Amino acid sequence: MLSDQFIEAGLEAEEAAALVDAIQHGEDPCRLWQNLCDVFLTPSQPFAVHELAHSAVFASWEEDLRGPAPMWFPSQTDIEESNLSELMSIGGYDELHRRSVTNPTWYWSIVFEKLGIVADKGPDAILDDSTGAEHAKWFPGLELNIALSCFAGRNPNSTAIISAGADGKLHRKSIGTLESECHQVAWALRNAGFKRGDAIAIDMPMTSESVVIYLGIVLAGCVVVSIADSFAPNEIATRLEIANARGIFTQDVILRGAKSIPLYERVVEAKAPKSIVLPAGKNLSVTLREGDLSWSDFLTGAEDGPFDVEISPAEGLTNILFSSGTTGTPKAIGWTHLTPIKAAADGWAHHDIQPGQVVAWPTNLGWMMGPWLIYASLLNGASIALFEGIPSGAAFCRFVQDAQVNMLGVVPSLVRSWRASDATQGLDWTAIRCFSSTGEASNSEEMHWLMSRAHYKPVVEYCGGTEIGGGYICGSRVQAQVAAAFSTPALGSDFILLDEEGRPTANGELALVPPMLGSSQSLLNKDHHEVYYKDMPKGPTGETLRRHGDQMEALEGGYFRALGRVDDTMNLGGIKVSSAELERVCTVEGLKECAAIAVTPPGGGPSQLVIYAVTEAGYNATEQKLAANMQTKIRAELNPLFKVHAVRCIDSLPRTASNKVMRRVLRSQFSHA
Repeated sequence: MLSDQFIEAGLEAEEAAALVDAIQHGEDPCRLWQNLCDVFLTPSQPFAVHELAHSAVFASWEEDLRGPAPMWFPSQTDIEESNLSELMSIGGYDELHRRSVTNPTWYWSIVFEKLGIVADKGPDAILDDSTGAEHAKWFPGLELNIALSCFAGRNPNSTAIISAGADGKLHRKSIGTLESECHQVAWALRNAGFKRGDAIAIDMPMTSESVVIYLGIVLAGCVVVSIADSFAPNEIATRLEIANARGIFTQDVILRGAKSIPLYERVVEAKAPKSIVLPAGKNLSVTLREGDLSWSDFLTGAEDGPFDVEISPAEGLTNILFSSGTTGTPKAIGWTHLTPIKAAADGWAHHDIQPGQVVAWPTNLGWMMGPWLIYASLLNGASIALFEGIPSGAAFCRFVQDAQVNMLGVVPSLVRSWRASDATQGLDWTAIRCFSSTGEASNSEEMHWLMSRAHYKPVVEYCGGTEIGGGYICGSRVQAQVAAAFSTPALGSDFILLDEEGRPTANGELALVPPMLGSSQSLLNKDHHEVYYKDMPKGPTGETLRRHGDQMEALEGGYFRALGRVDDTMNLGGIKVSSAELERVCTVEGLKECAAIAVTPPGGGPSQLVIYAVTEAGYNATEQKLAANMQTKIRAELNPLFKVHAVRCIDSLPRTASNKVMRRVLRSQFSHA
């Protein structure tokens, strides 16, 4: 009996009887599930109870006809109080999305106003696509510095940043203080000899100081070069060289619990240019090279008053970020003063970030979600919540409670860590209005667990790319949400799924339909047309299509599910990396050649790294030994966050007639057994 199953799952007999009675007398499963989430189901109950309840409520749900069973439904109040309420009055969400694509001038002029973007010179138009979709110009004639809009119109006493270290003590920085400190950094950059247009790298954890540095560089008219603090010296050197960086901000070390991880040492080994070094503790723990500056010396003599902010055309660069391609060399992608508008618009429309709210997303300025967090929070009048410690444990989860976080972004691997250690036990996450998940494929069971920890607040799945400044496909707080699935193309964006012959299909490679605000129009070190447009078919009505590389499946009910990459680029722990990069590093003793692939674990979820190896004749090491040797090299030369799941030894790699390795064949052959 169902009541016995609930008792076995952890409920008392009386609770189980009441829950079963509610399920048996419910008519519409959607309304019944809403009622159970509101009245019966609580975070203190074992997750097995939540799973069993959802299965029982939707036992007769016809997924083949209606799509996956939803996990969350917006109330009328949710819709009426959302940022999209006014825009949806034109005919509902579907009509809003259609109009945002077919009449971009209407949509983006509204967003521009809602975000409070300030400019020295207004645009001549919203969109000029007279030269074609590939070369469309957004807001032609607009002149601004986007960093100024992070402070404009806000109460200087309102909170800009809430931060805490491992001790959990909260520190608050006001908008007025943040603005003043950003101007001080801009002055100090000028005093140190940096000039407009100079590329200046940031290689440090996501801290209150790194936010100040980021916006200070933009105010000074310089260009941020984003480098993840996990990178090995050669990866740092590659990015500094590509961007022609003239300086770099970094820390002496990274403190992770009891561990002290060298960072300045890596920067020096990368032969970085002039470095400004911040202490992880109270004082610097390293001796600086000649010409390098401590953070305190860098700021010495910087003026206290407002900086004469550099204004530029909207297409001027503000940030250089990197995304892996299939050649082993990272693509250098330039963000302009317009790209943050796309990031903030997604936060406004899909994550429903509102003034006075608190946004947390464990990330780093080396990845697009770092700048996204800054702009999506500040341009929407919200506060940034930064935990300066390891986010995978209970200390971070307590920080979410204490900082009263309203929008919590996650990478699925974090959710897995929290669940495994029961890190949310006893915490009150009722302040959360929604979660968001990006970086890697989600697992529906894990996303269900996450929602159950916060009294069933929705998970807004979010997928996009560095080269588009945000998402192309999302969830939203005004639509029913399915665990680990997307419910809509992003507003202002559209896409088509293509089969291998370039024809529309329900399961295939995703192609974007330009023009899209925020999407790149050039690359610093590659041919933009060749990377994104060359050899792409036309859409069914003659549309120009832009290559993106993700594979998606359209589900019934209007939902979509991510199926990973279609090229030889993979996503490991939220970081895109090419097979070529991994194979280059994995040249260990006894190896003749290898092929790196990403595989989806049983039940779905983040990709796992598998390496097929062909060894030299007479080499007798085990697959486990090969994996350990490869892991050591990956950690030292590429990124310690990449984990080798398995090595498989084979006699030869499958190849095409032109001698290209057929990694798709290896993916289909792999078994988790």
